[in-house]
Order: sequence, then C-alpha cells, then structure tokens
Amino acid sequence: MLPVRFLIASRPICRYPNRLSTLSSRCVSSLPARSHLPSVVHKPVLLRDIPVYRLASTGTGRPTAPSGAGTWSRIKERATRPATGEAHAWGQLALMGAGALGLAALCLYGVLGVSEQEGVTERAALWPDYVRRRVRATYEYLAAGLAFTTAGAVAATRSPVVMNLMMRNSLVSFAVTMAAIIGSGMVVRSIPYKPGVGAKQLAFLGHTALMGAILAPLTLLGGAVMLRAAAYTAGVVGGLSAVAVSAPSDKFLYMGGALGIGFGVVLAATVANLFLPPHTALGSGLYALGVYGGLILFSGFLLYTTQRAVHLAESYPMTPGERQATFQYPGMRQFDPVDNCMGIYASILNIFIRIAMIVGGGGGRKK
Repeated sequence: MLPVRFLIASRPICRYPNRLSTLSSRCVSSLPARSHLPSVVHKPVLLRDIPVYRLASTGTGRPTAPSGAGTWSRIKERATRPATGEAHAWGQLALMGAGALGLAALCLYGVLGVSEQEGVTERAALWPDYVRRRVRATYEYLAAGLAFTTAGAVAATRSPVVMNLMMRNSLVSFAVTMAAIIGSGMVVRSIPYKPGVGAKQLAFLGHTALMGAILAPLTLLGGAVMLRAAAYTAGVVGGLSAVAVSAPSDKFLYMGGALGIGFGVVLAATVANLFLPPHTALGSGLYALGVYGGLILFSGFLLYTTQRAVHLAESYPMTPGERQATFQYPGMRQFDPVDNCMGIYASILNIFIRIAMIVGGGGGRKK
C-alpha cells in the first residue's frame, strides 16, 4: 500500500477555489464539538511542505527521488554491479558481424571481381623482378619472426623465473612490458638494412623472441587450445590477406587514422582493466572491449599493413644495393623488408592473442 503522504501529494489541486472553500466549510461544520475532541494541538500542513515523489520507472510502485538527485551514485551502482555476460554477448555479436562483412568482401573482390580498379593479383603478373624480390623477402622475414616467437615462448615456459616475471599483473609490470616491446622495436627500425645476416636481422630476431617470452603465459591454457587458436589464426590471416590482395590497391590505405583512434580506445580499456575487478559490469565490459574489439581492430590493421607492404615494395625507389636497377638514387637507404614486415607481424600476433583468449574461455567469463 502506498504511503498516505504520497496519496495526498499525488491528488490534483482543485482548479475552482470557491468550490474548495464550500467543501472545507461543510467538512468543518460536520465535525463534533470541540469539547469532545482530544486535547491535541493541530497545526495546518501545506502541500508545499510535503515532498513530492514520482512512481519508479520500473513500474514497481515504489517512490523514487527526483531524477536530478544521485546521478553519480546511480552510475557507480550500475558500474559496480555483478557482471551478467551481456558485454560478452554484444562482443560476440560484433565479431560475427565483422566476420560476415569480411566474408562478403572476399566474395565480392576475390570471387566476383566487382571492383573496376586493379588489385594486387592483377598487377603481380606485371611486376619487375626487384618488386618480386622485395615482397618475397618481406614474407620470408615474417615467417622467420613467427618461428622465433614460437621458440621464445617454448623456451620461456621452461624457466620458472621468466614465467613468474611475465605473469605479474600490475601497472608496473605492464609499463615495463610495453617499454620492452616499444624499445626493442625502435632498435630494430633504427638499424640500416643490409642483405644477409647482420645487426638488423639479429635485432629483429631478438625482438620476436622477446615477444614469444611475453606471450608464454598463454601456454597455460593448454596445448589443445593453443593449436586451435593457431589454426583459427591461420584461417583469419589467410582470409584477410586474400581480401587485401584482391581488393583495389588503395582500398584500405585510408584506414590509418581510424585504426589509430581505435587502437587508443583499446589500449585505454586494457590499462583501465588493470584497476577494475573482472566480476563487475564495468570491468567485464572493458575486458570484452579489449578482446572482441581488439580482434576486430587488428583484423583491420592486417588489411592496412598488407596493402601498405605491397605498396612500399612497388613504389620505393631503386637503390644501389639492388641488382638489375634501371634507375637508382645514390645515397638513399635500401628498401627494408624487415621494417616492411613488422606491421604485419604485430597484427598477426595480436589476432592470435585474442583468439587464444576466446577459445580458452577467457572471452566469455562472467566472474
């Protein structure tokens, strides 16, 4: 039953003051004599002194405070309530939509060939020999980097000290890890490229082995999960690479700005997730954003870096270090297939990490 005060305040005020005064006089005249009333001092209560409440929007009939009060407390309550798995459901739905979009692009560009512009597959038949060598060297270094990453992960799993260091979940360890990744990558890019085995190649292999050691805690998911994740990653990378080479050559080269913004959002969600418990609604939502949103984001990065690598191999001027050069620019740095493959390498690695987390059950946890 609703409170009496609520019922009084919820009645509309009479719009006719004469009728209200007549009704009041009749009610007063019908009261018994003063001598029969208890000796209680009655004070008039005005409607403006009674707080007005509104029915709750949920339809439960409970009075609630005005909408302007307690906004921050309501936001905090919703953010800290237990996770229901709704964020992961939306993430899976977004991932299914992105997969359907990629499959449609593969059918349109790769099978039907609806584009009027030439793609990589059409131009590859007209490539000169130096462009073919550049593309081949880029993917050879990519394969070597992935192999050393696997070897680094296997070696790290056999060292308890390395595993204990990599499994620390704190802001300091996250900062040290990011500094190691960025620093080693900058060292690789700063060394001039020379064919053969040199400082550039050794720095690149060291960088990829370090990435394998950082990814070593993923092996705790189990060998079967890692093999499934590797197989799924190979399928995703193969499909996206087919889309990139069959689409027009500059179709995905304009995605750099949007991808950079998306990377900032995913990175911010990852950092914020270090301070939030995963069993809350906000923590679960940020975790889902980092996993599912990151998988979609780095799939777009793979499209962008693949077309960019081919574009650089085609458009980079001839240098004295390359044979069969019809026109050369003396003093210019030689084309660098190591730098050219690092963007593709990072995209593949991030795709594998998120697929492993989803396959291992981390993408749908409700803790």
